[in-house]
Amino acid sequence: MNITSFTARPPQLVQALEALALRTDNRDAADTLFHELCGITVLVAKKFTNDRTADGMLDAFHLTVGCISLGISQAGIADSNEARLSFLLQHGAEYVFQMGFRHIKELSSLPYVAYISDFDNDAFIQQRNLKAIFLEICSADPVSTWTGDAVFQNELLDRKRNQKIIACAKWLRKNNSDGPVKYPELDANAVISIAVIFAISGDGRIVARTAQRGIENLIERTREMRPDFEMNWNDFLKKIPPEFQPILLERMEELRGTIVKKIFSKTRIKTVLTELQDQYAGSEQDIDYS
Repeated sequence: MNITSFTARPPQLVQALEALALRTDNRDAADTLFHELCGITVLVAKKFTNDRTADGMLDAFHLTVGCISLGISQAGIADSNEARLSFLLQHGAEYVFQMGFRHIKELSSLPYVAYISDFDNDAFIQQRNLKAIFLEICSADPVSTWTGDAVFQNELLDRKRNQKIIACAKWLRKNNSDGPVKYPELDANAVISIAVIFAISGDGRIVARTAQRGIENLIERTREMRPDFEMNWNDFLKKIPPEFQPILLERMEELRGTIVKKIFSKTRIKTVLTELQDQYAGSEQDIDYS
């Protein structure tokens, strides 16, 4: 029987300090780092936790450790404790902390979901989100395994993808065949799904927002004309900027065997309409008041 081994991975700051402990003449560097870490911890406690309680100071210390570790992890240096220590000593703990915090601010500025609302520009909401991400990623217990840098990288990839999806949806809205869509809120995934679904008809239009009657007409027309949706999708893609085509291709693959299949089937129109409205069009469907 093979037993999987587990190696603890402390925060990068701790790894750097482990290298410092191995140096013979380390007193001056250790004193400097100690005073820097104390100053940063007090500042973090005042702004993010509580400098009047022991728990608040401990939480602030954990955030200091994690934020400096994040700065080290994203610096592109060699994967060794000595390299981490050299980088820390060269730049100073406060500078490396600021590096880590800038990464958190960058992450906070990217969309958590592919949805835009009025709240996105609210200063209070932005500050709340920044604090939440900081607390989530940078809390690092020096004696425990820390994965905040991996969480950061995964979150960064997800949010950059959301940013691309939103950019694609904005382009579709701007080029909507019935005129630019200027509705303030934006459900980017719904916009893309609507555009892909309406492209099956092959009428050459780009549809970024719809109403119930438009969906009904699409289903009826599709079942009557039986268009070649693969060919129509290819024609549709030719109108789309290259940077957005992979997003649309992925959505086409998702919809091919689901809602598009049902549009072409004998499933009751009302059933298909309800599913399309609930799962794909969402808030990107205009309300009919007739």
